[in-house]
Amino acid sequence: MKNNIRIVLFLLAFFPLPLLAQNFSQEDISRWEKQAQNVSIIRDNWGIPHVYGETDADAVFGLLYAQCEDDFKRVEMNYIEKLGRMSEVKGAASLWDDLYLKLIIDSVDAMADYKKSPPRFRILLDAFADGVNYYLYKHPEVKPALLTKFEPWYALLWTDGSIGAISTGSITEKDVENFYGGFSGAYVPKKIVAEDPVIGSNGFAISPFKTASGNAMLYINPHVTFYFRPEVHMVSKEGLNVYGAVTWGQFFIYQGFNEHCGWMHTSSEVDVSDMYAEKIFRQNGKWMYEYNHELRPVKEKEISIGVKMGTNTSIRKFSTYSTHHGPVMAKINDRWISVKGYNRSLQSLIQSWQRTKATGLESYKNAMALYANTSNNTVYADDRGNIAYWHGNYIPIRDTAFNWARPVDGTTPATEWKGLHTMDQSVHVYNPPNGWLQNCNSTPFSVAGANSPKRENYPMYMAPDGENYRGINAVRVLAREDKYTLDKLIAAGYDTYLAAFEKLVPALVNAAKNLPDDTIYRDLQPAIDTLKNWNMRSGENSIATTLAVEWAQRLIPKMTQSGDEDEYQFVYQVKRTDRFLAVATPRDLVLPLVDVLDTLSQRFGSWQIPWGQINRFQRISSDIDQQYNDSAVSIPVGFTSSIWGQLPSYTSRYYPGTIKRYGVNGNSFICAVEFGKKVKAKSLLAGGESGDPSSAHFKDQMEMYSKGVFKDVLFYKEDVLKHAEKTYHPGE
Repeated sequence: MKNNIRIVLFLLAFFPLPLLAQNFSQEDISRWEKQAQNVSIIRDNWGIPHVYGETDADAVFGLLYAQCEDDFKRVEMNYIEKLGRMSEVKGAASLWDDLYLKLIIDSVDAMADYKKSPPRFRILLDAFADGVNYYLYKHPEVKPALLTKFEPWYALLWTDGSIGAISTGSITEKDVENFYGGFSGAYVPKKIVAEDPVIGSNGFAISPFKTASGNAMLYINPHVTFYFRPEVHMVSKEGLNVYGAVTWGQFFIYQGFNEHCGWMHTSSEVDVSDMYAEKIFRQNGKWMYEYNHELRPVKEKEISIGVKMGTNTSIRKFSTYSTHHGPVMAKINDRWISVKGYNRSLQSLIQSWQRTKATGLESYKNAMALYANTSNNTVYADDRGNIAYWHGNYIPIRDTAFNWARPVDGTTPATEWKGLHTMDQSVHVYNPPNGWLQNCNSTPFSVAGANSPKRENYPMYMAPDGENYRGINAVRVLAREDKYTLDKLIAAGYDTYLAAFEKLVPALVNAAKNLPDDTIYRDLQPAIDTLKNWNMRSGENSIATTLAVEWAQRLIPKMTQSGDEDEYQFVYQVKRTDRFLAVATPRDLVLPLVDVLDTLSQRFGSWQIPWGQINRFQRISSDIDQQYNDSAVSIPVGFTSSIWGQLPSYTSRYYPGTIKRYGVNGNSFICAVEFGKKVKAKSLLAGGESGDPSSAHFKDQMEMYSKGVFKDVLFYKEDVLKHAEKTYHPGE
């Protein structure tokens, strides 16, 4: 019996039950109540929280409280994931995801970073946890899935701001399962994909001589999972006044602006992690690896993962391995693959906070000089008329004799990193003569059109990103206007031209002409003519958009086979399209269209279906994993996935039991900003600010979102007060 009691106590200590009551100390409660009086939250007529604090820490406290009000489930789930504890909530299906994360993000290291944080920064970390815990204390009806008390070191589990901003070379969770699941499998190099339709972002910056007002402008357009980021405003008497979007649970504005400058992050493919092929030996019952003609012991570490099994939690233990390069995560033939990366650091969080208080280009560069942003490119503009672009930030220096896209030899010091590249050495552009900058997760060598940096001046690992059709379209669109206003900038960001079909549609037309069976061609002729006469712009009422998107999506599997495994894995979309079309047979192009016509006819009785009839936006629950229902209310959307070159992104899918497509990803928080004596901005959010279906702000921006209609940003307090819906202290 005593042994059973000990087991239960162990499980409760390390894996608390979801409904276990959390007793906060009276000292904590008194401290929170006192701090709450230093914070005012003003909800405007869109439900956006404007958080005003006496100090920066007060603003952080209020921000986290407000986020929990809007969607505690998403705040909590982001940290459950980062802690590698999803299996405790979702069961064995998340086991290998958890192990993958625990191999590269060590909570012990995060705790140590908290203890050594600069005192003024540690106050912010404390305020972060206190804001969440005060919310839980004031809302006992809220039942956390797992985390009944937040710790200040949780904030140090992030990299640069995106929950998925983790880099492990080409290693996947499946590789970890193959290796630690009994050594039964081996790492298989990831095939280059034609495009993952659920990733991407756009950032534009416009110089003063290209605007009607003579002020610089910035366009912020992340493409993420819907409801992934809320819109917020933080102000303190310590000089903080910043507006933008946070990923749920962050205490800093990730993409946004203050009264002096603004920044937009696009996902970067700069090589920031590498795979090392280790030569492993078994000696005297221990694992050893060769390095520099010597044998070193492989470090062993036990990782425990709780796994939900019905109403109980079982413990899975893994003996894991690492070398001085990093954790072992896969195997190729007889070589273990260790991964060197920079996936969590105190420096990253400090940098993320510092940029929110930047006062201009030099100040922003000072934050960049921490060299801790591993996942982002940055598009920048400020009130002095500067625009700038940096391709990555944390970039290790390497020997260019090696192919860093593939595992390198782990036995030799020649493959070690040799410090970090400086900003001057990285790919960057300041105030180009063309007057605009753009990045759409595409090559930096088109960032300023003809004034862009040249590829031959940089090592491949520094800018492996290929060109995509969004990048091609953005260069064309931004060059057309000389007198930008906020509305014209928004219109540019909402250009619906699908540049990929400039090549795809003519290839289809020619293929259909050359088919040996002209009966098939005659049957297809009306559809072919519809595409042939199309202006290649998407729209709600466009039948051609339906045909083009449904047809092109069926080509993606063969497009994925047209890559070179020795290239970096990111989107060489234009190149791969060309490769595919160079070898595609008429049947490769035409038969997918036959399938489209048959499928549409079966579902709708005709293939002549306008895009908006099947491409829908629906928000009916607060669930993180949304369910979709054809019988429930939805609205039409004329946009498509940005994979085809359209600048606004709206990725939709079919779901089991639906015959219509429902949006899941794309434009989220979008904002156009003009810098001058006073900041002017307009913004838009997918659906609405609140995650509560009973809230008026659950989907009050839904119709606007479907049309690209923006609201005015309320940046100055006098404007916030004019549109105030509710003013309160946290806890009231």
